[in-house]
Amino acid sequence: MFQIGKTIVSEDLVEKQFVCNLDACKGACCIDGDAGAPLEDTELIILEEIFPKVKPFLREEGLKAIEKQGLYTTNEDGEHETPLLNGADCAYVIFDDKNIALCAIEEAYNQGEITFKKPLSCHLYPVRVQDYSEFAAVNYHHWHICSDACTLGKELKVPVYKFLKQALIRRFGETWFEELELVAKNHNK
Repeated sequence: MFQIGKTIVSEDLVEKQFVCNLDACKGACCIDGDAGAPLEDTELIILEEIFPKVKPFLREEGLKAIEKQGLYTTNEDGEHETPLLNGADCAYVIFDDKNIALCAIEEAYNQGEITFKKPLSCHLYPVRVQDYSEFAAVNYHHWHICSDACTLGKELKVPVYKFLKQALIRRFGETWFEELELVAKNHNK
C-alpha cells in the first residue's frame, strides 16, 4: 500500500494489468452478481434529472424493474445501488447486436443526450473505493469473470491505473493521478 493525499492505494493498481475485453466476457459485470452498482449520494440526484433522457434506451424489462423498485435501491447498510432485474442484471443494462451487455446511461451519454457518463463505481471498475472518515481506500477488485481482461492487459502491458486513467481523474483529480504515475514509475524500477 502507498499513500497519495488522503488515499491509501493498493500496489495492485500499478502491478496488475487489465484491459476490458467485452468480446470475451460480454459485459458480465453488469449481469452477474448479487447487488447493483454502488451509487454516490450525488448520483441519486443526477439519476432523477437524466432519467427522462435515459428511459428511451432501456429494455422493457429494465424499465419495469425501475418502475417497481425505483431509480435506485438502498441496501441494509444504507448504501445506494442500481436496481436489479431478477436479482442479477442491472436494470440499466441493454444489449448490442453481439449480445454484449452495455449501459443505457452510457449509451445516452454516447448519443449526446446527457453529460453524465455512467455511475462512478462502474467507470472505476475493477477498482473499488471505500471512504472512511480520514481517508479513502483504493483497491483492485479481482473477480473471476474478468480473467479475460487480465489476460488482455498482460498481452498489451497496460497496468490497471493506466486503463482507468479517465475514471481515476474523474474521482480524484489530475494532480492525484500525476502523483500516482510518479509512484508507479518509482515502484516499478
